[in-house]
Amino acid sequence: MTTRATRTPRRRTVVALAVILAILAAFVVRLIDIQVVKADEHVAQSMEFIAHGTAIPGQRGSIVDADGAVLAESVMVYDASIDPQVMNLLETDEDNPPKMPWSEASQRIAEIAGVDAEKLRTDVEQLNAADPDARWYELKKGLTTAQYIELKELKSSGLLYLHFEPRETRVYPNGAVAGNLLGYLNGSGEAQAGVEKMDAQCLAPTDGEESYRTGKNGVIIPGSEKKVDAVDGGAVQLTINSDLQWYMQQMIAEEAQLQGAKGGTVTVVEVGTGKIRAAAEWPTMDPNDLDASSSDTWGSKLFTYPFEPGSTFKPVTAAAIMENAGVTMTSPTVQASSHEKFPNGAVINDAFVHPTFTYTLAGALIDSSNVALSKFGTMVSPDVRYDYLERFGVGESTIRFPDEASGLLHPTKDWDNQSLYTTTFGQYFTVTAPQLAGAYQAIANGGEKIGLSLVESCTAPDGTVITPDAPEKEQIIKPQTAADLTRMLENVAVQGGNADRIQVPGYRVTSKTGTAQIPDGKGGYKSGVYYTSMVGFAPVDDPQYVVVVTLDEPTRVTSSAATASAFQKAMTQTMKTYRVMPSSTPMDALLPKFE
Repeated sequence: MTTRATRTPRRRTVVALAVILAILAAFVVRLIDIQVVKADEHVAQSMEFIAHGTAIPGQRGSIVDADGAVLAESVMVYDASIDPQVMNLLETDEDNPPKMPWSEASQRIAEIAGVDAEKLRTDVEQLNAADPDARWYELKKGLTTAQYIELKELKSSGLLYLHFEPRETRVYPNGAVAGNLLGYLNGSGEAQAGVEKMDAQCLAPTDGEESYRTGKNGVIIPGSEKKVDAVDGGAVQLTINSDLQWYMQQMIAEEAQLQGAKGGTVTVVEVGTGKIRAAAEWPTMDPNDLDASSSDTWGSKLFTYPFEPGSTFKPVTAAAIMENAGVTMTSPTVQASSHEKFPNGAVINDAFVHPTFTYTLAGALIDSSNVALSKFGTMVSPDVRYDYLERFGVGESTIRFPDEASGLLHPTKDWDNQSLYTTTFGQYFTVTAPQLAGAYQAIANGGEKIGLSLVESCTAPDGTVITPDAPEKEQIIKPQTAADLTRMLENVAVQGGNADRIQVPGYRVTSKTGTAQIPDGKGGYKSGVYYTSMVGFAPVDDPQYVVVVTLDEPTRVTSSAATASAFQKAMTQTMKTYRVMPSSTPMDALLPKFE
């Protein structure tokens, strides 16, 4: 028999279980309703969630020179505007008039923004008259952070009609210094030329993003917020010395205009490393103000304009015959007049009239005799000379600069009766100024050619320094050949026609000039105008720097003598900039020009 005392707990247990089962049954029914019966409806509702995303822009990296001086950087600027309607409401509020009325505020705003106060008041008044509902008047674009802070303080004090829109812009603190090298960005922030384009991968930032989701009512769904931080671009360090670059740009601009030339360039290369320390040109451009210069100056002519090097490449012919035909600085000799017709019908002329001389190789270089070089050069086959032109960099770009010209080197099967000889003295192929500098770097460096470089490194935002692959090194001629070429080129500087104009006090210098004819686009050459150049290195007893100067169609002096003054100034300044020790050993005995 069950007592009442024992029945009560049992009944409670049964009731509790029944309640629990009922709740579970309700959950099961609801789950079936959600996932089965009304599944399509709930999927449709879930699709009504709205995703929101806002980009977080990263900052483009800076470009600095060899010493860390900033050449290009991205900064935040502010575009300021005024809301005329809000200004009117504040001005007409009799119960709470502004602490600074418009007549006074406009004066202060104009002073900070650098605009004319009277014009500001007149413009806003005319805008109000034309459209009482107008809400926007452009005060000024590109305000600095300092200007923005001052104006923002005015807004905080009650000038609620002031508004600001921040934006990033690219600035070049040194203006036109290295402008043609640096390049520029378009209105969308995309690199268009120069280092900006060449090293875009290092400089370009990676944008971040803030995102979240909301329901139909606009309420942010908890836990949906996500943020990915932006990663700024890296800093590119160049090999350029900005102080030397500035001097070279000023100097070549002055010299080119003095000579009535269309343009000019100066290239400075470090012998032991191949690093480009200056790459100046005129006309130039300021990346801060492209519209101030012609669009044909927005690139770098120094890297993109190939020209026939003329006599500056005669040492390459000399190297080929010295190493393959047993020719030395003084023997054998050739007889050459200033005008000769060769057995195949080719006619070769020298730049000056002279009788028949019995030239040594050194003499042929000193007098820059085309006829003599033609005779020396054909002591080896065209294929041998072609090989040496390739060794010295003809036909191969230097640093992969945007739109860089590689120069033109025709295969020997295309050499005709005339070019068989003209290729011995720098015609029928083309080079750029950096290629010419690279050729002389090899001579100055004991015959070892080192690839040129313009970029030192890329430093990532986390401090990681990424350096380019080491430049290629190749022994292209024997050290003794390079030494003999150096001695002959020093004799050119001392015994040649520009000797008095290119002396650098305290330093032994080499030099070679080039007076290249300019193609007329019709298969011939322009009459009476030339692309002149001069190249050399110093000090002879311990070569440190190569300097190349070019002038495009000088008219005051049309020969390569036009470049002498610029070359002397460029070499002198380079020695000073790098505090190169003066020559400590005297020059060897002068080489004989004739037998």
